[in-house]
Amino acid sequence: MYDLRDIKIIDTDTHVVEPPDLWTSRMSTKKWGDLVPHVRWDDQRGDQAWFVAGKRMSAVGSPAMAGWHEYPPNCPPRFEDTDPRSWDPAKRLTIMDEYGIHAQILYPNVAVFSSKTLQSNGDNELQIASIKAYNDYLTEWAQFAPGRYIPVGILPFWDMEATLAEVERIAAAGHKGLVFTQNPAAFGLPMLTDPYWDRLWASAQEKKLPINFHIASGEVDLSGFGHESNGVHANYAMMGISFFMDNARTISQLICGGICDRFPELKFVSVESGIGWIPFALEGLDWQWKNSGVHKEHPEYELLPSEYFKRQIYGCFWFEQDSARSAIEQLGADNVLYETDYPHPTSMSPGPASDALAPDEYLRRNFSHLSEADARKILHDNAATLYNLDS
Repeated sequence: MYDLRDIKIIDTDTHVVEPPDLWTSRMSTKKWGDLVPHVRWDDQRGDQAWFVAGKRMSAVGSPAMAGWHEYPPNCPPRFEDTDPRSWDPAKRLTIMDEYGIHAQILYPNVAVFSSKTLQSNGDNELQIASIKAYNDYLTEWAQFAPGRYIPVGILPFWDMEATLAEVERIAAAGHKGLVFTQNPAAFGLPMLTDPYWDRLWASAQEKKLPINFHIASGEVDLSGFGHESNGVHANYAMMGISFFMDNARTISQLICGGICDRFPELKFVSVESGIGWIPFALEGLDWQWKNSGVHKEHPEYELLPSEYFKRQIYGCFWFEQDSARSAIEQLGADNVLYETDYPHPTSMSPGPASDALAPDEYLRRNFSHLSEADARKILHDNAATLYNLDS
């Protein structure tokens, strides 16, 4: 019997909590003033939050919930109340070792979940500078432990020329993937399936940079998910599951929009959305594909949706038990990745306000039935190949 501790587990979705001076220390506040993302105390909400020109984006402590003693959306009120392992690269290694995690793919918080506000903070020069400042910060953070910290960069996607330039820049800096919005149309841009984006897909394919679609890649607004009489915790739970299911639309667009067909070597990742629903989504896509005559409309499409998925798309799981086991049985191990979502509210981080097991215990309890070959694929090999890692 193999030991999970012998596998160099690659955690394919974790987040670095941004320090309050990330942007103000890297951008000219003399030039742009409070248009630069900054942190201040919010008297109305009673916490520290990110602001742009007086507009609140998100609480500083909201992504740093691992180990916190209150249920979300309640969160650490100040940055100094957060667990330093959520933002200190030296301390992060200690919890990775405790959890049996070898490497982590690093995602943002503010730059994903408040990207609409970030994208509207002044002129284009400022917006592009904000993106570069974040990517530079993540590059430096990852350099603390090369091979264990894997950066994936964000893009100024509202400006195609700037986007292509930033792809070149961060690829040269060692970023191993690109984070892209699931719904560019929400920003007044061409929809995801518009050939307008083909230049980006071509550049990513040429550089072997997978496109990562993280849930909620726009503007998170809890008020849009239920009446206030439901209660904040019920509405928060509703929001989470709604975001997971949104990624089914993204996968269907990638396949039915011909993106997978036109860019056969480009890989895509459905991030922080689970895998239990994927077998049904693929069976439904295959059925609709045949039943709607797509094969007649597009004779150039040589594969079924489920086959495009197996060739190019990956899903990540963390808390799932029965649904993940069933999905792996149906899909096989080749398109499955493991994540912890550390240090987010849903992460595999035990605490007084969490039902989570530690990652190594969770995996032993729920996936010890996997063959060693399949376990190595899911926990290491798939991610190592996808992100072109040496380890």
